[in-house]
This record gives sequence, C-alpha cells and structure tokens, in this order.
Amino acid sequence: MMNYLQNLGKSLMLPVAVLPAAAILTGIGYAIDPEGWGSGNVIAAFLISAGNSILDFIPILFAVGVAIGMTKEKDGPAALSGLVGYLVITTVLSTDNVANLLQIEVENVNLAFNEIENVFVGIISGLIAAALYNRFSHVKLPDALAFFSGKRLVPILTAAAMLAVSMIMLYVWPFVYTGLVSFGEAISGLGAIGAGLYGFFNRILIPTGLHHALNNVFWFDLAGINDIGNFWSGEGVKGVTGMYQAGFFPVMMFGVPAAALAMYHTAKTKRKKQAASLLMAGAIASFLTGVTEPLEFSFMFLAPALYFVHAVLTGISLFVAASFGWTAGFSFSAGLIDFILSAQLPLANQPLMLMVQGLVFGVIYYFLFRFLIVKFNFKTPGREDDDKEVVNAEPVANISGKDKYAVMAEQIYDALGGDENVMSVDNCATRLRLEVKDMETVDQERIKATGVPGINVVGTHNIQVIVGTQVQAVADEVHKIRRNK
Repeated sequence: MMNYLQNLGKSLMLPVAVLPAAAILTGIGYAIDPEGWGSGNVIAAFLISAGNSILDFIPILFAVGVAIGMTKEKDGPAALSGLVGYLVITTVLSTDNVANLLQIEVENVNLAFNEIENVFVGIISGLIAAALYNRFSHVKLPDALAFFSGKRLVPILTAAAMLAVSMIMLYVWPFVYTGLVSFGEAISGLGAIGAGLYGFFNRILIPTGLHHALNNVFWFDLAGINDIGNFWSGEGVKGVTGMYQAGFFPVMMFGVPAAALAMYHTAKTKRKKQAASLLMAGAIASFLTGVTEPLEFSFMFLAPALYFVHAVLTGISLFVAASFGWTAGFSFSAGLIDFILSAQLPLANQPLMLMVQGLVFGVIYYFLFRFLIVKFNFKTPGREDDDKEVVNAEPVANISGKDKYAVMAEQIYDALGGDENVMSVDNCATRLRLEVKDMETVDQERIKATGVPGINVVGTHNIQVIVGTQVQAVADEVHKIRRNK
C-alpha cells in the first residue's frame, strides 16, 4: 500500500511540472499590466490567457498524468484512457445532467456537483485508467472483435468503469465533498496556526512521498482552498490567499542553503571538498528553484532528529508569514524564479518582507544546525565514520570519454545488481525509483560513491536513489542500458 501511494505521489509530479509554464506566462502578463490584468494591454492579455489555459485545466492534467505515471509501460493509450474517464464522469455528473438523472430542478441540485471538475476526480480517473491498462492492455479478443484488442480496449473499459463510478458518486460525492470542505475549513479556520501545522506536516511527509496528497488539499481546488490557483488568477483576499505558499520562500531560499553551509563548515577537513560539491549544488537548486530534496535526503536518514528540526522550522516560517499577512506564490516551488514572477501579482502582499524573514531564518538555520551537528555528532555529509570504505567503486569524476550521467547510470545500475536484480526503473523530479528482486544484492556504498545525495530504502523491494535535478538524464541512461542488454 505504501509503495502504491508513493507511486501516486511520483505520478502527480508529471502534471505539476507543467505549472511553471503557466507561472512564466501569467507572471510576465501581470508584470506588464498589474492593474488591468490584461484589459489594458494586448500582450498582457495574450500571456495571461495562455497561462490560465493551463491553470484552469489542472484536473485534466492530473487525470492524464496519473494515468501515465501509474502504468508500467508509460504508454500513450493510458493517457487517453485517463482523459476519457475524466470526461465521462464530469459530463454525467454535471449540474444539468444530475438534475435530469434525479428528476429535480437545477436549482435544487447539491452544490457539490458545481465542483465536480476537480483534482480529486482527475486523480480517480487516472488511477482507474491505469489499473485497467495494467490489467487489460495485452488482452486478445476473438477475431470478430480483434480490432478492439489490447491497448484499444482500455479506453472503452475505462468509459464503462467510469459510468459505474459516476452512479456511485451521484450519491456519495455530496458527502465526500462536504467532508473535504469541512477539513479544509477547519485548517483554514485556524489561520496562521493552521498554516504552520500544514508546513510542518508537509516536510514530515517528504520521506514517504505522501506530502503530495496533503498539498492537494491546500494548493488545489480539492477542498475549496485552491491557494495556488486563486493566487495566480487574482481571485482571493490580499494578505490571506497565498498563506499556504509564502512561508516556504524563507525556508527554501535561505534556510535550507544556510543548513547546507552549516553542514559544510562542520564536515571533516579531509572530506570538505567532497561535501562541498554536493552541498553547493543542492543549495543553488534550493535557492533558485525551491527543489530541496537533494539536500534534505542528504541528512534526513543520517540525522532524523535534525530533519525533524527542519520540519518544525518550516512550520514556524509559514506561521510567521501568515501572521503578518506577507504573501507570495509559486507554481512549482518556492525559489527565486517563482518569487520574482509572483511578486508583481495583485495578491502579493509585502513580498519583500519574506526576504527579510528569509535572512533571519537563514541565520537561525545556520547556527542551530551547526550547534546540533557538533553537539550530537550527527553524521551529516562529510562527517561519516572513517572506517567506512567503498570497495570497487570508481568515482564518476575520474572517468573520461563518456558523458558523466552515462557513467553514473552504469555504476548505479551495476551496484543495484543489473538485469538479474532490477525489476523496474522510474523517476520523479529528483529521484530514481527502482524495484529490485533482492535488496541484499544492492551495494549501497557503491551507489553513494557515485556522488548521489542519498538513498532511501522503501520496503523489501523498493529503493530510491536521490540524484537531484539532473535525475532525468541519469534515468534516460539507465533505460538505454536496459534496452541494449
């Protein structure tokens, strides 16, 4: 079950990765015409409408993305099936059609059906399409129906399955929707405290990949909050909308890089150079893009207590930003790029104060991390025990004549046990996600010797190799190795 949920979290990263395109378009458009939102400038109107064409259809992106991500072959018909499933259920359960099905007046239809085109329904559509694809994409029908065999059969089965789901949702959805709204209202009703609690649990769930499920409640229109969509579209309350995003900027732009500096300064002298390459790259990625996983995974398992402190500080940051009403937003993550784009939006409220807060949090992170690392001798990067040696490991930097990602992929794949042990290979924004037959065969020390930030063993057959923002290049090389053998 845990692996299934982690795969779901990874699958959600595909559609989420599309959002920066919307951020660039709408951000530039609002910067050109911040007052008229495009009404006073043709170019601004063009850019904003283009950005909204992505933001307004996030549920469809999720239906397609989850359908692809949850299938074994990552094939196009799975995406089509996810779209088919979403169109069926949202059409059947549209307000006008529900009125006809229940034989009531349109005005008497439960308000929940006004929100049927949401992320939750998109995810359900994608999951069902993926399950049917995995089960029936290779089925062969009798000759008379052979045209509909295999992959062509999946969209048809998805449409039929979603009809059944629609009939169930006709009666269940009003209760589910009300429960989700109540949960969202309970957290949002706590104001700054609720934002702080969200920030804390967001970080705590990172190791499992389940933080995406929590994010969906607050960032998208799953429970009526839709913090990201409302902030970028300008539909909300200034100083309030964006409160579930703003507090991440001080942490990701200043706090995490400062923690990296503390880890570098406390590294053993003979290992400072090696630690610097990892920590500097992670700090730059965190500051510019808000991608913190390379750094977080470098110490979360080596020093879990330190990671807990990081989660607490993240919660405090969101609480502070929400308390003062300082807001900025992001479409991907809380880095400098999204900060610049969002600072000109109508709902951005004193965004520069987040930078001041960031400087304060940077100091707190640095001195607190440095004190705790030294006080409790946490084994952060560069402070590992001296008796750990890696046998038969060849550092990537010492090999020439090949692309470094190809070399890294070869070493990682070989350390995993090669074709005889590796069952499946996938990746998300920063991690290789692998399924192996025998975890004992995996040589973790050889994998670490390639320079990756860390390794996360999930269960008895699943392992994640944290590579960083260049994970796609490494994943592509691993797939080449598997195809050529």
